[in-house]
Amino acid sequence: MAAALIALQRSTILLRRSVGTGVVVRCGVGREQAPLKGVVMESTLKGIREEGASVLDPKSTVGGGVEDVYGEDRATEEQFVTPWTLSVASGYTLLRNPVYNKGLGFTEKERDAHYLRGLLPPAIVSQELQEKKLMHNLRQYEVPLQRYMAMMDLQVRNERLFYKLLIDNVEELLPVVYTPTVGEACQKYGCIFRHPQGLYISLKEKGKILEVLKNWPQRTIQVIVVTDGERILGLGDLGCQGMGIPVGKLALYTALGGLRPSACLPITIDVGTNNESLLKDDFYIGLRQKRATGQEYADFLHEFMTAVKQNYGEKVLIQFEDFANHNAFELLAKYGTTHLVFNDDIQGTASVVLAGLVAALKLVGGSLTEHTFLFLGAGEAGTGIAELIALEMSKRTKTPVEECRKRIWLVDSKGLIVSSRKESLQHFKKPWAHEHEPVKDLLGAVKAIKPTVLIGSSGVGKTFTKEVVETMASCNEKPIILALSNPTSQSECTAEEAYTWTQGRAIFASGSPFDPVEFNGKIFVPGQANNAYIFPGFGLGLVISGAIRVHDDMLLAASEALAAQVTPENFEKGLIYPPFTNIRKISANIAANVAAKAYELGLASKLPRPENLVKYAESCMYTPVYRSYR
Repeated sequence: MAAALIALQRSTILLRRSVGTGVVVRCGVGREQAPLKGVVMESTLKGIREEGASVLDPKSTVGGGVEDVYGEDRATEEQFVTPWTLSVASGYTLLRNPVYNKGLGFTEKERDAHYLRGLLPPAIVSQELQEKKLMHNLRQYEVPLQRYMAMMDLQVRNERLFYKLLIDNVEELLPVVYTPTVGEACQKYGCIFRHPQGLYISLKEKGKILEVLKNWPQRTIQVIVVTDGERILGLGDLGCQGMGIPVGKLALYTALGGLRPSACLPITIDVGTNNESLLKDDFYIGLRQKRATGQEYADFLHEFMTAVKQNYGEKVLIQFEDFANHNAFELLAKYGTTHLVFNDDIQGTASVVLAGLVAALKLVGGSLTEHTFLFLGAGEAGTGIAELIALEMSKRTKTPVEECRKRIWLVDSKGLIVSSRKESLQHFKKPWAHEHEPVKDLLGAVKAIKPTVLIGSSGVGKTFTKEVVETMASCNEKPIILALSNPTSQSECTAEEAYTWTQGRAIFASGSPFDPVEFNGKIFVPGQANNAYIFPGFGLGLVISGAIRVHDDMLLAASEALAAQVTPENFEKGLIYPPFTNIRKISANIAANVAAKAYELGLASKLPRPENLVKYAESCMYTPVYRSYR
């Protein structure tokens, strides 16, 4: 018996070491393909990429799809599992392993089998009762940051209970584990740091990044969220303390999109910080030097991207998060044709906003091409949203995308972007420089352009002033106002301001959550244009199809799937997004749409294609119910 156990243990260790080692297997997806129809959203990035580069190039790819090595998928929910680490986890070690720990949830049989007698009180408590107790305790905290810290402690203590809590109470806990609370957490990350929850790759590791990646215990990584901390939400350069963003995003990948926790890897690239207050802070946890820039920065990021592909293979999704504008566009353009990359600030925000606009048309009438759009903010989010709107217009009307852009205007810190400014503009702003006399501020632009849709992505709070909003209301019966900047303190206006200043006529959504507003005896429920609607389902769709590149038609597919989930009951409340309570169903539908588009474009390597993609997406989702141990 002992010999058999040792043999089984050794074979399991070998299996775990061999899985996901980055071995590339070629399959039939790399064949020559016919030209694809439709508009490719590469115009903004085209000038940066090498000539001829495209996400559709049929180069080397890999086969396979979702491999559930550890029995974490919904499809395996009823099966018994063995709590393996390097050996069978038992006793005190088992209670300290967050993947397998169930606290007081261990049964009598499990306590005997895994040497837990005496290490736990005699009571046996169901997962549901544990969840009830924890929610009671969380609600006692008056400070949101305390709730955040309690949730992070739970995540490193009992993983399944953490995700069960988050999934079952998503509307209440989403603002705790992500925006707006995560912004304060990043600002104070040095003070509240207790447990490392990802990889920190600093300039000290230059030339050794592949070795650092191998230090991470899991080998089958499907999604990486990486930041360099230079532009955290609307809070600026937080350096190494930006790690709260990848950790929070990947928690949502699991809770909302069903990606397995073991397949997710948060990474912070530490190249220094230009934040003087952090450099002088005794509790700062990052490199104490100014940011690396130019060729040094580019070489370091290139080593990272090469190492990731070498260690985890072709199909690992790399999500860029909160990079500064000048680097975000460069990285997306440079690696979009060679890696499976996605920028949530540019592409995710664009997709969720487009979904809200498509849904809003059912309230205000008309088509996208009949509306005029004005943006405050011309950075990653603003230009990304604008381009996706133009692409959707082009797709629906068969009109050149250049013509569709003429319905969209942007205002930056120097005023309305017009053709007379073109020579001084950054490359990603130039497509939006239209013929018009110069206008110096937002109010002047609203009066001159008379937009039907006003979108804020500036990262500057209180910029949708009373006069701006009232001018919008004077031009439109139902003005669409989207104040997207995060966190709440940076929102261009509040929900109450939007409804009050428009006499209750505004169709409003924001990036961070606002409470319902009562105006003239009517309750208005503000929508939240939260990227969490899109990126978990989008990532799941890429994973289940074995996609090798991200194509912009996939973003359109995700937007259309989200807009289709808004019900007549939602519209009656003025909502242009569905409630988060249905987020897993929403994510499954988004994943199916994205996967279908990947197969249509010839970018999917999971063959044969599943017959029912929605059901397949649901079956691949991680569920956090406690498992029974042998």
